[in-house]
Amino acid sequence: MPRLDVNPATCRAEDLAPAVAWLRDAGVVAYPTDTYYGLAVDPTSARAVDALFALKGRAADAALPLIAASLDQVQAWCRLSSSSVALARTFWPGPLSLLCEAPAAVAAAVHAGRGTVAIRVPNHGVARTLAAAWGGPVTATSANRSGAPPVSRAEALRGLDASSLLIIDGGDTPAGPPSTIVDARRDPPILVRAGAIAWDRVLHSLQR
Repeated sequence: MPRLDVNPATCRAEDLAPAVAWLRDAGVVAYPTDTYYGLAVDPTSARAVDALFALKGRAADAALPLIAASLDQVQAWCRLSSSSVALARTFWPGPLSLLCEAPAAVAAAVHAGRGTVAIRVPNHGVARTLAAAWGGPVTATSANRSGAPPVSRAEALRGLDASSLLIIDGGDTPAGPPSTIVDARRDPPILVRAGAIAWDRVLHSLQR
C-alpha cells in the first residue's frame, strides 16, 4: 500500500497533497494523532465512508469521530454552543471531543442516524495539517480492525491490507487513553465518554 513519510515538526499542507488527492478519490488515509493512528475519509462521501467501514469491519450503527485543523474550522463547519466554545478554547488542541449537530452534507453513516458528531482539534501537527490541507474536518476513527487494539506505529498498519489505504507515516504516536467526549450543547454538560481529560477538570473550567 502507498506510504507518505513526513516530519511532524515541519509538515506543511503541500507535503500532504498526495493524501488530499487520495481523499478526493474516496480513499482512506491513515495518519498520526496525539493518541494513536487514525483513519481519515471525506465525511460527506458515502462511498468513502462505506470503504472505511469495510476496512475496519466496523458495525454500521457505530458513529465516527472527526478531527479539525482549528476552532475556526469547526465553527465554520458546525454550530457550537457557548459552553462548547469555552471548552474548546481551554482544551484544544488536545484530547477533548465535543458533540455538535452534524451538517446536512455529512453522510448519514458518519453519525449513525443520531444527527450529532464528536469533533476535536488534536495536539498533533500532521493531523491538523491534514484537516487544513483538506479544507474541513475528516474522520478520526482508530486505525485498526474493529475489536483489535489501536496502533501507535505506522508499520502495524500493514496488517489492514487494503488497496484503498494510503499511510502517512509521521513516526510513533504517544498512545494513551482516548479523548474525553462531552455534550455541552445544553446546561449542565454531559459526559459521553471518559477519557484523557478528567471530567472534574472539564466542569471546573466552566466555573471560571
